[in-house]
Amino acid sequence: MTTTPAQVPDTGDVIGLLREQHSRIRDLFDLVLSSSGRAREEAFRDLVRLLAVHETAEEEIVHPVARRRLPGGEGIVADRLAEEREAKELLAELDGMDTADPAFTEKLDRLRVDVLTHARAEERYEFERLGDEFDESQRRAMATAVKAAEATAPTRPHPGTESAAKNMLAGPAVAIADRVRDMIRDARSGS
Repeated sequence: MTTTPAQVPDTGDVIGLLREQHSRIRDLFDLVLSSSGRAREEAFRDLVRLLAVHETAEEEIVHPVARRRLPGGEGIVADRLAEEREAKELLAELDGMDTADPAFTEKLDRLRVDVLTHARAEERYEFERLGDEFDESQRRAMATAVKAAEATAPTRPHPGTESAAKNMLAGPAVAIADRVRDMIRDARSGS
């Protein structure tokens, strides 16, 4: 089962959408850690894809708005981007590992803690404040922009692209390459 951002329930506004994705990410971590064999591989692929497109959309849409509009936004976003880079580096390492390797589970658990801590910080310091700053129609428009960014986002982690400018510059070519790699992998595995 490949999870795409479109399969996340439509909550109507950007904060609800991103919180729902955080919930799905938590569920996928649990599924990867509790499964084995082919089921673990598939769940991990779903997790990698969701994390990659989710973070890209936040970097392109949410963080720039937070940086400009929230008091202390520059510091809030700088902290989130540093966390995202560290997570992408570990996720890229995991993406090249055998999911049956005992070291995989240890590193995945470390990534889980880091990602869930990061998600809580986003929800507390960024999302709640954006909810206060923007009205419902603005939050709906941001949700539409996030979904559009996710539709064209890379499906694998790319550490070092934690800014809107870098994502927009490298993103389309990288996204095409990632999606072709995904199709080849799926064809080889019979998915």
